[in-house]
Amino acid sequence: MNRITLTVNGVRHQVAVADDTLLLDVLREKVGTTSVREGCGVGACGACTVLAGGMSVSSCLALALRYDGAEITTAEGLDENDDVVSSFVDCDAAQCGYCIPGFVLMSRELLAENPRPSEQEITDHLEGNICRCGTYPEIRKAVATAAERRSPR
Repeated sequence: MNRITLTVNGVRHQVAVADDTLLLDVLREKVGTTSVREGCGVGACGACTVLAGGMSVSSCLALALRYDGAEITTAEGLDENDDVVSSFVDCDAAQCGYCIPGFVLMSRELLAENPRPSEQEITDHLEGNICRCGTYPEIRKAVATAAERRSPR
């Protein structure tokens, strides 16, 4: 067993992990962040997305050992008044909600890189996330709304 330190949503955690322990499992089972979800297990759906140092990571593919010392953000780390979170709520971008934490974190990553993305840039950035309820129009609208709230024209 190896001991690693993760700062998750601003709280430092020291956890024991095996060489093959996935970041997803550490976050859910040892840290208790239930917004990080396994959807497909192969990094193709986005339900397990977290931000490590502001960059998106498919935690179902990531070995926890590689993130020793990392600052991880999950949906639990975002306030309900967060501009992206509130835009998703205001635009009715969630039905079942299973995929939404991953979409919110991917949206935050996009807006950090590109504060005023076009509709095509939003679509392209979110293409690795799957919503089985099909709320893609509302999700794209939520991202555009968050961008507008951050930097009105």
